[in-house]
Amino acid sequence: MKIPKLLQFVIYVLIAYGIFQAPYYLMGKPIPSSLILMYMFFAVITILLAMTATEESTRELFGPIKALVEDPDKWLIRNVVFIIVPLVAAYITYNQVKPTYQAPVELRSTHPAPPSSMKAYGKSYNLAKLENPLRKVEKEDPERFKELVREGGEIYFKNCYFCHGDKLGGKGHYAQGFNPLPLPFQGKDTIAQLQESFVFWRIATGGPGLPKESTPWMSSMPIWQDFLSEEEIWKAILFIYDYTGNVPRAWE
Repeated sequence: MKIPKLLQFVIYVLIAYGIFQAPYYLMGKPIPSSLILMYMFFAVITILLAMTATEESTRELFGPIKALVEDPDKWLIRNVVFIIVPLVAAYITYNQVKPTYQAPVELRSTHPAPPSSMKAYGKSYNLAKLENPLRKVEKEDPERFKELVREGGEIYFKNCYFCHGDKLGGKGHYAQGFNPLPLPFQGKDTIAQLQESFVFWRIATGGPGLPKESTPWMSSMPIWQDFLSEEEIWKAILFIYDYTGNVPRAWE
């Protein structure tokens, strides 16, 4: 049984639409609707060009449509189609332009609550009890502590200052290329309000480690555990607090 050309056209269009929607259903990664609309436009044009390559195929494709419009015996179907098509088009247009008053499903949190635990360097950390193991040196051996801070400064300027700046004000060389801007460490409204465990978590896990409330996860912070050792991160934390004159928030 030969499939009519018009039906073939509809089938090809549906197949193309299914291909464009496949990333969402197979991998959970949808293509934006604006892109799908553009892809479908080109797909329909390509299918039409292929199916109207000859006069015979063109007549087979548009013959049923021509008969629907011109054949007096098809007046009932014609009238039904001429009523349904505008109504469907109007409904689609209305849904596209009607205003919505729903609140956002999720609001982005700049400083999200840390998880109760995290995994890094092949082990698990309890963030509710985690403390900087180098902080105790500040009282035990002040000279050694100064050396640790200096080493933390070297780590910072080799890895962090390009974004966070030489004065730790969030105005590094690359800062203007990011949205949102890199976090400034100066002042009393950023790291001064955070425990060192929070800072360790954010540095170690980077942007990809942000929780759900930080959607759309607009952070350029790398996963520093892939580049720095655990001790190096703790040293860098000592430096940013010492340089800015801030004191880590104590556990309450």
